[in-house]
Amino acid sequence: MALKIRLARGGSKKRPYYQVVVADARSPRDGRFLEKVGSWNPMLAKGDEKRVELNGERLQYWVSNGAIPTDRVLRFMAEAGLAERATRANPTKGQPGKKAQERAAEAAQKAADAAAAAAE
Repeated sequence: MALKIRLARGGSKKRPYYQVVVADARSPRDGRFLEKVGSWNPMLAKGDEKRVELNGERLQYWVSNGAIPTDRVLRFMAEAGLAERATRANPTKGQPGKKAQERAAEAAQKAADAAAAAAE
């Protein structure tokens, strides 16, 4: 049985509240789980200590038994000092798409042509 440590959504519409749960990877997001190991309330301020609450001892137990945390839960665990999270780098993220680059090249070519025509 593949286990995941993931978020299960609760709360009402536009007022999210998440439980950090250990569940079978095949079960639905808000479905059956084995154990609740924490919570996350994104409505609280970032500096609030009640925003993310984790049971570190139980998280370590489940990780040692093969449970794999999702990216968001791994981020919470890394902030709490319970796990190591590899830094990610995407150097092309800020670059414009292919079409935008083509339009920029066309505009630069037109500007260069206009400057050459004005210089003559």
